[in-house]
Amino acid sequence: MTFDPRFPQPALALTPQTPAKPQRTPAARAFQIQLTRIEKLKTQLVDLETLGQQHRLALSEQVVPLKTAHRASLREMVLVLDERLAGKTLSAPLRAAAQSMLCSMALTLAKDGDAAMATLHDRHAPLSLSALQARRAQAMRAEFEAALGERMDDLPPDASPEAVMAAARARLRQQEEDEAAEREAAAARKKARKNKPVGVEQGKAQAQQTDASELLRALFRRLASVLHPDREVDEAARERKTHLMGEANAAYARKDLVALMQLQQSAALQGADSSANWADDKLVTMTLLLKAQVADLERERAGRQDALCHEFQLPYGLGATPKNLQRVVMEQVEELEMALALMKLDLRQVQEDAGFKRWVKQQQAATKHLSRQGY
Repeated sequence: MTFDPRFPQPALALTPQTPAKPQRTPAARAFQIQLTRIEKLKTQLVDLETLGQQHRLALSEQVVPLKTAHRASLREMVLVLDERLAGKTLSAPLRAAAQSMLCSMALTLAKDGDAAMATLHDRHAPLSLSALQARRAQAMRAEFEAALGERMDDLPPDASPEAVMAAARARLRQQEEDEAAEREAAAARKKARKNKPVGVEQGKAQAQQTDASELLRALFRRLASVLHPDREVDEAARERKTHLMGEANAAYARKDLVALMQLQQSAALQGADSSANWADDKLVTMTLLLKAQVADLERERAGRQDALCHEFQLPYGLGATPKNLQRVVMEQVEELEMALALMKLDLRQVQEDAGFKRWVKQQQAATKHLSRQGY
């Protein structure tokens, strides 16, 4: 075949071919899946921490000022009612109703530590705050003793409601832990009976678990020998190694293989082999560690979710997500703004005798209506 310069030759033969990527083994794929899962969980934990900080900031900027303003208005109303009750404007039934309203408002403020409001409450209430607390503590104690099925004799007779609640929670938590321990022990006994004598698969799993612990220990010891700060003369290098050694100790304590591998890279450990070069049997062993770490991180994530839901008083069934938390803030802002507006109207109304009497009747009627509705 002769070459004709008028027609270019096909470039196919001259185009370099991309070498095929080596196929991952099933063990390598399983290892990578767990690595990816761990990184995702760690990111989610950081996101939850950031979400909590952002929501606390939103509360401090949007909700706290409204709560402060509402408390100030509530306090002003208590003082006005106290002044009004010094006169003879109301009949005995209306006076009793007004005193009940004053006591309810003053009690709310006294719980926040307002001593003057506590004094006003006790001046108008049939029972002092201390007597109310004692009665509430006794009622709570009786309810918890009935629920627990045992007496709370370790508490003094004059224990506060907070002390009763704390003691009851501690007992409930202990009961739950005892029940969980018994369930685990029963499951272990059942498993031991089922798997006795030890089968081949169980023995293999135990051997893999032992190998995983030994590999983790070997990696940590290798890091510790390189990161030991006492061997450094340079102050900056000693501080860096002290910091890295602290991270290595913490990672080993929680069996965090990923963190140890990252520290291995940070320390530029000579001869450190990458997971890409590990044999399948080593990958299988290390995957066991990663699966255990995934389980720990999932429990930590659930715990942080529950803590945020409890801290921010989310309705039951709502998770701590940006959308849900934003909605809760908006609802709190709307509720407080409405309460403030109503309080301002009430304060204007009670300034005059006729308005004061009309306001007490309105509040009395509203209370009766709510009582009939079961509130």
